[in-house]
Amino acid sequence: MRILYFTRDYTTHDHRILASLAGTEHEVYYLRLERRGRQLEDRPLPPEIKIVSWAGGQGSARLRQGPRLLFSLRRVIRQIKPDLIHAGPVQTCAFLAALSGFQPLVTMSWGSDLLVDADKNKYYNRATTYTLKRSRVLFGDCDAVRQKAVSFGFPADRAVIFPWGIDLERFSPGEDGGLRERKGWQDNFVLLHLRSWEPIYGVDVLAKGFVIAAQQRPELRLFLLGGGSLSGAIRRILSNGGVLDKVHFGGQVSQADLPRYYQAADLYLSTSHSDGSSVSLMEALGSGLPVLVSDIPGNREWVTPGEQGWWFPDNDPYALAEGILQAVEQREKLPKISAAARTLAEERADWNKNFEKMLAGYQMALELD
Repeated sequence: MRILYFTRDYTTHDHRILASLAGTEHEVYYLRLERRGRQLEDRPLPPEIKIVSWAGGQGSARLRQGPRLLFSLRRVIRQIKPDLIHAGPVQTCAFLAALSGFQPLVTMSWGSDLLVDADKNKYYNRATTYTLKRSRVLFGDCDAVRQKAVSFGFPADRAVIFPWGIDLERFSPGEDGGLRERKGWQDNFVLLHLRSWEPIYGVDVLAKGFVIAAQQRPELRLFLLGGGSLSGAIRRILSNGGVLDKVHFGGQVSQADLPRYYQAADLYLSTSHSDGSSVSLMEALGSGLPVLVSDIPGNREWVTPGEQGWWFPDNDPYALAEGILQAVEQREKLPKISAAARTLAEERADWNKNFEKMLAGYQMALELD
């Protein structure tokens, strides 16, 4: 089968999917809509994947470029003659693919495109409706995505739901390579946050909650990875709270080094306001790291309070701080929670198993008429 894989940028998720497709008998072409400033994935594309040159993929995509991009996409389709297009997010890549008229189209939701962007404005709402109406199959990573698609009239039985999954060998309990010792944090209680510093991920809530908790428990430390548009505001919160010396700003960590941060921490934090099945959450679970996450539908599908970790009310820094303090006080329970986290990851987050569901979705799309 000849597959045209059309995605917004090159991310860790794209690498995972394309690397798996490269190991199949399928002929796979990679089409990139944008090349944004910050590098999202540092591993090269597998050599078996054929990179498509077209009008997009050189910078940020703009609405006014739509006609030119659509013309170029139709030319690519005529040249490649794919058997199937796999495209997402919904309102950008999949929308362009739907406008091209090509079938069969497999639309892949990236979570927030349906859970948040679909209701952002009239344009996004109409683009969502148009795209889903012309999609044979929808890929999604959680049941909340399926339910949202159904609310737009998409048939529930054509939504193939599976977590993007992780490599359970890379993300597993183990030694951190001396990371914690180099920081002199052996006797501290170490928190980990690595979501982007953008409003949707509630990183301001994270900073405020850490300040409150660290003022009560001086032994707390924080690995704060990544970056984003809220950088100035986050540093001000931490500085004003007098806890800058308790924070390690790791920046963008390479994929090779990332597992060590999970292994060096005592508790994973996510303050996101919206999520599907978060890959970083799955990586934490796979690493046997107890979690404290916002009480939103995507997280509730993964975390049972008291088993793999805990929830806290979304957008509440005081509740987050209380959850951190309770985790510190229940330190003796963490080994049992760690084991439960790893068990859940083995049962549900194994990408090698979940990839088979994606291939079955392709076959469904080819057989539907």
